[in-house]
Amino acid sequence: MIMLKAIAIDDEPIALDVVKALAGKIGFLEIVGFYTDAFEALKRLQQEKIDLIFLDIKMPDISGIELLRSIPHPPMVIFTTAYSEHAVQSFELDAIDYLLKPFSQSRFLKACNKAYELFELKRQHGAPAAVDYIFVKSGYGQVRIRLDDILYVQSTGNYIQFVLREDKILSRLTMSEAEALLPQPAFIRMHRSYLVASGKVDRVERESLFIGDHELPIGAGYAREVSKITGA
Repeated sequence: MIMLKAIAIDDEPIALDVVKALAGKIGFLEIVGFYTDAFEALKRLQQEKIDLIFLDIKMPDISGIELLRSIPHPPMVIFTTAYSEHAVQSFELDAIDYLLKPFSQSRFLKACNKAYELFELKRQHGAPAAVDYIFVKSGYGQVRIRLDDILYVQSTGNYIQFVLREDKILSRLTMSEAEALLPQPAFIRMHRSYLVASGKVDRVERESLFIGDHELPIGAGYAREVSKITGA
């Protein structure tokens, strides 16, 4: 079985003990670090590939939301918090789940299973695609989309919009799920809200790139990804 490598960040040691106890019963999960200091956790993230973060929101020096936004290409995230008012904001950041303290073993397992399913999806689509199309759910059915027809993908609220040469298709996916479906480096994440077809890009400027008449913003921290398009 493939293991998910995770860390947990919470300013309360007791909360970390709870995560440690619950995680110890899940065979595919390995928590390699527990941090009460968010900035120490950031150092670990810079040094090592981590698949999943269990992240508290209200912490003294930096909030979990701010911490997540500071990472250009964050791992999967499950928020663990005593406050419900940040739920919508967390899902806008592609969080896997939002656990309200105190949470049970079954609820914790459900969140971890979602992370594992997405991890497997990404792993299966990490190699070049064996076919030239994907199927996505749209409305009440599944729509076939040819990869060569996709210009870019945009997050719009709770939906993902696939912008094609002559059409647009709306699907209820997260940005992370869309990214997992599309093969790299043929498709590059160049903004929190955009994936772009590398071969369709006509011009790249400092803060924008262009596909025909479409101007798309380049997100802060995504310069390295965009450089894969230009080779610079």
